[in-house]
Amino acid sequence: MTTPSSPPPAWVADHTRVVAPPLVPELRLHTATEVTSLWQATEDRLDRAGLPPPFWAFPWAGGQALARFVLDHPDWVRGRRVIDLASGNGMVAIACARAGAAHVTANDVDPLAAAAQQANAVLNGVAVTIETADRIGDRLTRIDLLVVGDLFYERALAERLWPWLQGVAKGGLPVLVGDPGRTYLPKTGLTALARYAVPVPLDLEDREVLDTTVWRVGTDRQS
Repeated sequence: MTTPSSPPPAWVADHTRVVAPPLVPELRLHTATEVTSLWQATEDRLDRAGLPPPFWAFPWAGGQALARFVLDHPDWVRGRRVIDLASGNGMVAIACARAGAAHVTANDVDPLAAAAQQANAVLNGVAVTIETADRIGDRLTRIDLLVVGDLFYERALAERLWPWLQGVAKGGLPVLVGDPGRTYLPKTGLTALARYAVPVPLDLEDREVLDTTVWRVGTDRQS
């Protein structure tokens, strides 16, 4: 459902076009064609200047890899209750639903992301629960899997996120991370599950293809 502060999904549709992510052509997502105009429209909509870029409007490499992984390996999600942390456009959450998850929560603190998640879930014919609470640091209950796509791009965020993910994993909850080698991805404490060459637009990244890994938090010995 849309939170009270979220714009309607129609706003998302009016400012994007429907595109299939290159690595996950089974899905269709409302995607921005031009960053600057959407950024301005976002500030106008929320009546606030200086907002962060509309991260929800693009299929980031880590999310594409993670979505590809769960679609190709549905045993990771089938019948499970899943949270997609910082879900953005909902791509990974939608892939989990498609792969047979019993229940999927798309979580993101951005109210525009919530609107995009609802629009994209409808577009792909799946049901997801949408929430805008900051869940980093929470004790997760009644959850079987935590998935995190492309979230190690900022130092302060990574410093909050990583200790929590380690604690969640040590507590027995599987945690999957999709990441294309962002600066603040930890160098240890991760086990590689799959690697993908992910096509990305040059106006977002510094190259056209990013080598991206799906990791499980924890070492083989811990797992």
